[in-house]
Amino acid sequence: MVHATPVPSSGFQALILCGPGESLNTISSNPEENPKCLIPIALRPMVYYPLDWCKRAGITDITLITPPSALTSLKAALQQNPFLTSLPSPSPTVIAPKDLKMTTGTAELLRLPEVQACIQSNFLLLSCDLLCDIPGEHLLEAWLVSQGELGSSAQGGLSVFYPAKGIKDEIKKEPTDFMTITSLEQDKVPAVSRYELSKLVMSMPMDTLKEQIENDKSFLLRHTLVEKHASVKMLTSYRDAHLYILPKWVRSFAQHQERFESVSEDLIGYWAKAEWQRGLGEKLGMNEVLGGRNESQEEHGSNDGDLLEDEIDLQGMITTHSQGSEARSAKSSLKGQSSVEVPPILAYMTKPSKQLIRRVDSAALVLAMSLRLAKLESIEEVGRTAASPFSHASKIATPEGIAAKSIVTKGDCLLGSNVTVEERGARLTRCVIMDNAVIGPKCVLTGCIVGRYSQVGQDSVLKDCEVQDGVVVEKDTDAKNEQFMSFEGLDEVDEDDMDM
Repeated sequence: MVHATPVPSSGFQALILCGPGESLNTISSNPEENPKCLIPIALRPMVYYPLDWCKRAGITDITLITPPSALTSLKAALQQNPFLTSLPSPSPTVIAPKDLKMTTGTAELLRLPEVQACIQSNFLLLSCDLLCDIPGEHLLEAWLVSQGELGSSAQGGLSVFYPAKGIKDEIKKEPTDFMTITSLEQDKVPAVSRYELSKLVMSMPMDTLKEQIENDKSFLLRHTLVEKHASVKMLTSYRDAHLYILPKWVRSFAQHQERFESVSEDLIGYWAKAEWQRGLGEKLGMNEVLGGRNESQEEHGSNDGDLLEDEIDLQGMITTHSQGSEARSAKSSLKGQSSVEVPPILAYMTKPSKQLIRRVDSAALVLAMSLRLAKLESIEEVGRTAASPFSHASKIATPEGIAAKSIVTKGDCLLGSNVTVEERGARLTRCVIMDNAVIGPKCVLTGCIVGRYSQVGQDSVLKDCEVQDGVVVEKDTDAKNEQFMSFEGLDEVDEDDMDM
């Protein structure tokens, strides 16, 4: 029997990508003062959740990567925000690469000199918008055991996916990815299989797949996929969590292949195919990255960029039904194969409803996940041991601010510090009310998020609404599915959109 090896969490780095968050400008109208990573989810800054996850996994070498425009605000929050200052020491390092822009892709970001210099060991790469209650040490242990059991000459990677559909009270039209996986049981590695790992053989956004099918009038598969993996499972309702465990050599891989823009679609997607597609590892330059000789390229004088351009040409793909596939396969084999074995990229597929893992990268998801976390029992109610890692100490931080005749349903509401709910029958259901907000007399709020220092005028009835920080909602307002924002913030958003 193979016993689990203790996970050396201290030997891992964590890189947390704190992007500008263009998709969230409806509730963060000024990305410089309130960047995406600081947008509150259930009262806490978004970046708190991946930071806390890393700390609980025993990872202390953490680097936050942010655009220069957000550097001042992020550093100030790390020093002043009570949720961030409550995290165990040491504090994370913050870097702001000078060339990091709003449009910089995640794979492009890995090539920036400041990020290249930062990566000194095997590392975790995750987004600031990730909520995850899967114990980090569980994933690290699964990755560690897999490296010994699979017997690859170089360390592979691990990518996490979660089901994006079928969860009550959340977003029904969340983007999904197309994944093709194969069971590790056929490779006779029971020690790895117990961690619910699969081998990832293909990965791309569903939008990309639909475009390919529309252009080609069919779904094309290479013959070599079937040759290598006789049984595969294709999934369309899962989403890439943007949580990866990566070996150090990926730093050189990202730098070497300058055509990569996205980690999920390009770096992970091509890596997965290179494990079974003849010659692709060579085309991607994995020979050089992993220490092998690229004899075919030296002989023919071709470069990686041209070969990758050929790979993207879908018309050259071999289908399982096309005639002459064996001849083309043989031709591909003669053209050259990688002299270095491509290590596998593994997939950890979470189970529906059992584990909370979610990317919160839209305004709708911020609202949905804040209200979901508000339903969690507080530490005050069930004790620290039984409480979720996302639970707050109490559901109402300042009870004395709630008038005696007002009703706040504690089971699904969360109120921050110094919140005032005035007298004469105000009622709050499924709401998240942030610090120093004031809810006027006789207000009825259902499924709402109210920002810091905001005021809701008396006799207002709001359902499924969002109120931006500092906004005053006039009395007698009756609204549903609306966002209340300052006109100054809206002007700033319009100007930014014109510049883009």
